[in-house]
Amino acid sequence: MDRRRAPQFLGSAAAIAAVGARAQAKEALAKPIPASGERIPAIGLGTWLTFDVGGADSPARRVRGDVLREFLSAGGRLVDSSPMYGTSEEVIGAEHARAASLPLFSATKVWTLGGMAGRRQMESSRARWKLPRLDLMQVHNLLDWETHWPTLKAWKAEGRFRYIGMTTSHGRRHDDLAAIMKRERLDFVQFTYNLNDRSVEEVLLPLAADRGVAVIVNRPFDGGALFDARTARPLPGWAKEIDCGSWAEAFLKWIVSHPAVTCAIPATSRVDHLHQNIRALSGALPDPGLRTRIAADYLRA
Repeated sequence: MDRRRAPQFLGSAAAIAAVGARAQAKEALAKPIPASGERIPAIGLGTWLTFDVGGADSPARRVRGDVLREFLSAGGRLVDSSPMYGTSEEVIGAEHARAASLPLFSATKVWTLGGMAGRRQMESSRARWKLPRLDLMQVHNLLDWETHWPTLKAWKAEGRFRYIGMTTSHGRRHDDLAAIMKRERLDFVQFTYNLNDRSVEEVLLPLAADRGVAVIVNRPFDGGALFDARTARPLPGWAKEIDCGSWAEAFLKWIVSHPAVTCAIPATSRVDHLHQNIRALSGALPDPGLRTRIAADYLRA
């Protein structure tokens, strides 16, 4: 059972879309970036695998453009990518250029070895995004971070980036990231957090809160693994307490209700799934007690 097949709605997909994304834009949940106080919507858009498509005139490319524009029109802002993600940066840049009036918070990464290669890659990313500067540059999976970090700091000081940070999607690098967070002044970190993987609750989330570092959560649906037989059943009664219409929305609200989390970045190639995700920007969030109940209900089922 995957997300495409699970009966996740309290109402129909059409009803969700109608209530939906654009109507919620003015009341979108925004959370502060500790380094500046700037607030960004708590649901972003990931592009790993989903935006790696070619052919400017291909149907797949047009659908990604629809997803991006729907996301921005609905009040989303942070879009995350990487040179590792194939054509994703190029697709984002080209499709956003068609709707440049919609504000976008650009978050990408450097993912290579060596200082010169890193500088070239970051300039190439900026060109692909078609932006005068990038909002956030991150060292992807800590690859050669000791080499890249001085460049990121210098280029931030020059105004080429607004924020800088580091990412990992590997639990085995959590100790390394924690050590870096204690030693360096990061604006952002990015790591995995979901109902199947809560390991960051022990050290990384408290450390981010203590150090004033914004947190982007990747793999919020555990690569789709959260949508299994348990989501074939109707949402429990607590869904009404947090105005939830789908399991996707519930999973995202559970994540962004953690006080240390700034933004979660579910990836999708489908407009209907985007509408489910973006609805997590509106309505109530679970308090600590309800977060415990949600986790217990899901894991017990």
